[in-house]
Amino acid sequence: MARAISVRLDEEAVRALSQLEAQGLTQSEAIRSSLVHEAARIRSRQALAVEVAALEADGTDRAEMSAVAALMEQLRAPE
Repeated sequence: MARAISVRLDEEAVRALSQLEAQGLTQSEAIRSSLVHEAARIRSRQALAVEVAALEADGTDRAEMSAVAALMEQLRAPE
């Protein structure tokens, strides 16, 4: 179901909208696309944060990272 909204754009948003329109999008297409893209970006960041938290909570994984870091330090060329 389509829903109409109204927005007040600041100068930065007006410039961004103009740039999208210059690529051939209508105002409605540009705004819809931008909303969907931003929501997907937020979901992606949230998923990444969940994955990072899971990795940080994994003691086995942290121990392996420490072992790899220690090995890399041993292999590092002397200065």
